[in-house]
Amino acid sequence: MSQEGGPRRAWLRWLPLAVLLALSLGIAAAGGARLLDLDRIAEARASLQAAVAEDRARAIGLMTLVFVSGVVVSIPAVTVALTALSGLLFGTLTGALISVGSATTGAMIVFSIGRLAAGDLIRRRAGPRLGRFAEGFRRDGFGYVLTLRLLPIFPFWMTNLTPAAFGVSVRSFFLATLLGLTPGAFIFSGLGAGLDELFTAREATRAACLDAGGTDCAVGLDLRSLVSPTLIAALAGLAAFALLSVYLRRRLERRTLRA
Repeated sequence: MSQEGGPRRAWLRWLPLAVLLALSLGIAAAGGARLLDLDRIAEARASLQAAVAEDRARAIGLMTLVFVSGVVVSIPAVTVALTALSGLLFGTLTGALISVGSATTGAMIVFSIGRLAAGDLIRRRAGPRLGRFAEGFRRDGFGYVLTLRLLPIFPFWMTNLTPAAFGVSVRSFFLATLLGLTPGAFIFSGLGAGLDELFTAREATRAACLDAGGTDCAVGLDLRSLVSPTLIAALAGLAAFALLSVYLRRRLERRTLRA
């Protein structure tokens, strides 16, 4: 009885991770990432903004649900794209808050799944370099997770599963994720808020072309249209964020070599 129960419990531990992996691969194969393409967002902008104007609370709830789901199934670049979309639809502050709350919730779900099963696999396959990271996580889980969150160079799913595998506490992971995601959330939400001006300018240009009897009025995204006070402020913040990321990456590399 106990011999049957052991394999069964192990199988149940792996089941959530297997389901998550299957969903991620299925969405990737179906082209789920293309749903967040800038041109698609531009086409749907009017209907999305109308839905927000009709019932803002429900729109925020739906946006949060989509955001959490996207993070859990690890759609590529989902955090940046949906943060920008949140900024476009709800403004910089609300968009950033939606991003931080949703991304943290999704990360906690993946982290919890990783604690069940992924830890065993990663520990068994850990080489010397990964072993150094494991030691770093054990010494300073909060600091390592915070650094990885601030660095936009690692896949989001990796920064959720690796801390789970190396025994980072739930409290440290939650706090580091919440703090680490906040700067980028405000920056990319600000960029998204500025996209409304870009889309409006593009539509005005296209309408003027049609009124003049033009036949080829397709208008691409013009970088000069990005020059607006909102976008200038957001890009300045992005530049500062990039410099901070470079510094943190070098610091992380030095700490790994010393470990």
